[in-house]
Amino acid sequence: MSYISFKEDHISQIPALLMLEKLGYTYLTPDEALALRGGNLANVLLEPVLRKQLAAINVVQVSSVRTTVFSEQNITAGIDALRNIPMDEGFMEASQTVYDLLTSGKTLEQIVDGDRKSFVMQYIDWKNPRNNVFHVTEEFAVSRTGMTDTYRPDIVLFVNGIPLCVIECKRPDVKDSIEQAISQHLRNQKADGIRSLYLYSTLLLAINRQEGSYATTATPEKFWARWREQFADREEVSEELSFSNYAEAGDRVLYTVEGRYNTEYELLVSAVDRFGNVSNAVAIACTTGDYANEKPRITERFGNIKIAEA
Repeated sequence: MSYISFKEDHISQIPALLMLEKLGYTYLTPDEALALRGGNLANVLLEPVLRKQLAAINVVQVSSVRTTVFSEQNITAGIDALRNIPMDEGFMEASQTVYDLLTSGKTLEQIVDGDRKSFVMQYIDWKNPRNNVFHVTEEFAVSRTGMTDTYRPDIVLFVNGIPLCVIECKRPDVKDSIEQAISQHLRNQKADGIRSLYLYSTLLLAINRQEGSYATTATPEKFWARWREQFADREEVSEELSFSNYAEAGDRVLYTVEGRYNTEYELLVSAVDRFGNVSNAVAIACTTGDYANEKPRITERFGNIKIAEA
């Protein structure tokens, strides 16, 4: 099992990496990721992962009742098509080519029962997301175009071995940290940067522990969108969030619930949001006065709650 680096200079990346692991991403050390790239810093695809997934998620529909698989030759052709993206017509045209491959797939010919037919190979299973595999790595070194050195994005996310998201992390105590992270993304996308990575990236993030911005490839700094929580401060929470919808708040408000028995048939419950605001107590009717028996119904509505009998 791989473990995330906890070096002092990586401290701004740790929360993001831990969250991504909890979301189902498998963490790869930089060395593990490089091994899956064939030890080649110019290669940004995790080709063994991609090869395995192309075989796993694609089925050749021969007839309404019969299927087969893509040949190894065609799987190699699919990888080559995604790896060897022509840059003759510019960065954005090349990015469009990648986008078309990822969304529409690659048409390949295969001989079935003596007949040559065309079939579409998909790189991502859009209909069944759970069939895809997700990896994350840090300090992803990529060779610069025409240079001997590398640039190292902080975090790169892969779907089926394809780098679809690049994240630059900054410490929150650094002045203009988000702007610095965006500037780093823009530098990376210059002609002498690492466009070979950004060709595949559909999402770019600039984050610190308190805030973040996001954009797509080649977006100028002034058009980056700032991530904003729905409830930005205590006043918004107090005005817009009543106890009745705490349960629905989910990802927006972290809360705990405490209560006490007022009578044999009533439970008073109050909620505390992430800013420390306490809601007015709400009475929940209990048929027995026994919290243990009522707990399944109450927790289904309000989540796990602590109860102290008066």
